Amino acid sequence: MQGAVRKYLKALESSDVDKAAALFTPDGWVQSPFLGKLPVRDYIAKVAGASKSSQLTVHDVLVSAEGNMRAVAYYLYDWRLKDGSQVAFECADVFNFDPDTGHIASVVLVYDTHLVRDIVENKYP
Repeated sequence: MQGAVRKYLKALESSDVDKAAALFTPDGWVQSPFLGKLPVRDYIAKVAGASKSSQLTVHDVLVSAEGNMRAVAYYLYDWRLKDGSQVAFECADVFNFDPDTGHIASVVLVYDTHLVRDIVENKYP
């Protein structure tokens, strides 16, 4: 699980839709505070469309101690948008895995939108 989470974050950082989608189940999705629930390909494409560059600094990837097929990535998202504005914020994304395939089934993004709302809210194409 930890390896898949780190690969996903690298794919997100580089806006690589195909690499990200390959880690998910066919119906895998991402839920974002700004974009809602989207299929993983649509989510990565939307973020890529708004991004000039990003750097994700992973602090930790934690696996469920309860025996669930779940991991949490805690990281700093340093994001430069296409209009030149820049934001940095801490995230704790929850990854749910399909027990049959071991692929990511869903990701729920958790972060304080108050810190970035004025800069990010209307920047997605």
